[in-house]
Amino acid sequence: MKYTVIIVAGGKGMRMGREIPKQFLPIGGKPILMHTLEVFHRFDEDMEIILVLPESEQGYWTSLCTTYSFDLPHRVVTGGETRFHSVTNGLHAATGDYIAVHDGVRPFVSSEVIGRCFDEVQHAKAVIPVIDVHESIREITSSSQSVAVDRNRYRLVQTPQVFQADLLRKAYQQPFNLLFTDDASVVEAFGTAIQMVEGNRENIKITTPFDLQISSALLG
Repeated sequence: MKYTVIIVAGGKGMRMGREIPKQFLPIGGKPILMHTLEVFHRFDEDMEIILVLPESEQGYWTSLCTTYSFDLPHRVVTGGETRFHSVTNGLHAATGDYIAVHDGVRPFVSSEVIGRCFDEVQHAKAVIPVIDVHESIREITSSSQSVAVDRNRYRLVQTPQVFQADLLRKAYQQPFNLLFTDDASVVEAFGTAIQMVEGNRENIKITTPFDLQISSALLG
């Protein structure tokens, strides 16, 4: 069976307060995005890696690859207006029997989690990694009111989200909907149940300066 990962990296980094998009910011001596690609290559050297980038950033990525002597095999595909459209473009290039979709700014997903997702998708059709909620949470009921809810009924969703290729392609033929916040929501709207597996808490999505500090600590 052939595996594909579509790595979506279209963030602008506005919450970082930087001019450089967050996926290109350096941690541990090289851009975040390079760490992310390396995780999947280490897991399976034969995995097909498709990197989805805005057309305006592809030249910069090429120059970074030259600067850092980054020659890990991957294919660059042009992103779309939204994440939904970017994944759609990535699917046109994907050839694997099972396809993972991963956030470009999640460089700390463990090989164990990747393996768990690909193992489970052999039996289930759609698999996502999740972690428990440790903090108390409240539901907003009005502009000034909220109510406590049982945190044991909720999970925090991570990537990679892994699917049987034919299912994912069919699901992404649906019209775009603002409620599609990730790939699982697209597949679920298509009528397929989602299987959860245990994620790893270090698998943070780097979006803020504080996340960069955490990343430095994880690498150190």
